[in-house]
Amino acid sequence: MIKIRSLLFLLTLAVVVTIGTFVFYYARGYRFDTEKFRFIPNGLLVTKSDPDGAQVFINGDLKTATNANVFLPPGTYDVSIRKEGYISWNKRLTVEKEIVTEANADLFKAVPSLSAVTFSSSFNPVPSSDFTKIAYVVPFDTQNLNTQDDKAGLWVLETVNLPLGFARDPRRVTDGNLSNASWEWSPDGREIMLTTNLGVFLLDAGNFTPQNQRVNIASTKDVITQKWEGERKTKFTAQIRRFPDELIEVLERRSSSVLFSPDKEKILYTASSSATLNDNIIKSLPGASTQRQERYIKPNHTYVYDIKEDRNFLIDDNAENLVIGNELHDSTNRRLTWFPTSRHLVLAEEGKVTIMDCDGTNRQEVYTGSYIAPHAFPTVSDERLLLLTNLGADSGSPNIYSLTLK
Repeated sequence: MIKIRSLLFLLTLAVVVTIGTFVFYYARGYRFDTEKFRFIPNGLLVTKSDPDGAQVFINGDLKTATNANVFLPPGTYDVSIRKEGYISWNKRLTVEKEIVTEANADLFKAVPSLSAVTFSSSFNPVPSSDFTKIAYVVPFDTQNLNTQDDKAGLWVLETVNLPLGFARDPRRVTDGNLSNASWEWSPDGREIMLTTNLGVFLLDAGNFTPQNQRVNIASTKDVITQKWEGERKTKFTAQIRRFPDELIEVLERRSSSVLFSPDKEKILYTASSSATLNDNIIKSLPGASTQRQERYIKPNHTYVYDIKEDRNFLIDDNAENLVIGNELHDSTNRRLTWFPTSRHLVLAEEGKVTIMDCDGTNRQEVYTGSYIAPHAFPTVSDERLLLLTNLGADSGSPNIYSLTLK
């Protein structure tokens, strides 16, 4: 009787150990190969999409739909996420054993819609540093000089999305003929410095100031400009203080333009001189991007550095006619800035607008056609862009249009 009990105990123990071993290896992504009679290591591919319900193709074969997990043997795979009516997301991913790899796809409409936001002509739109506001000029009606033009002047458009049924119309900041004027946002987006042939004026971006009440601050312009520059520098210094000295050196002394992503976890920058980023200057996380990166930095090349993953990606190799963020120069017709997701960049150039992943891959042309480059701007929402266009009419005045992406 004792022998039978001992045998049952050992048999039960063997079954429990065997099942436990299977569960343990299965949870780590291993699968049992009945032909080779051993556990085969796998990696986990996590697929997500916005909107969801898209098809997931791996090496051309339909595998599942988002949002789902797929176990794959270690290797390199061509992953495509597709949904009818949307531009396909495509990327080559490397899957490593026991590591979670993400395929996180934002899908944009293949045929986006345009709708007018302004109607009285808009010239030289200038976004605030966070792209929550855009200042533009409505020109004076030269055909009707004997009457007061109630539209001419400097206007501000807020890019925030309000709930359905509410609207926030553009508001006029000041009036008058400003066809030859220029303007600049303060670092906090609350003020605008307007320069005309009559002087320099500091305007409250939230209120209307008639031209006959504007105060000329030309004598203190340099002081205000230096103050604003000091505020920008103080903010930038605070943002990079937590980084290793090697990265601070690149951002402070070897870059001409630096722009943090909305979530502050990635940095878009243009190099002004050569440098080398050593590996592992910041401890990276498991499952970091396997896309090709560039650790040797070249002048006039634009990169994205991912702070969490310690990855540095080449985005553009021609910075001579490229501006970053809300910068703008007369000779520039290309602009690169962050999309609100912090996972994408918006490249505005002649004849097209492209949204790409922040590693420079999966470039999707969301708009091709006539518009005044590089005046295409992200908003606080990932559902639309704003762009300046006359819809191809050579004689028509441009207006700001909303481009619906989703």
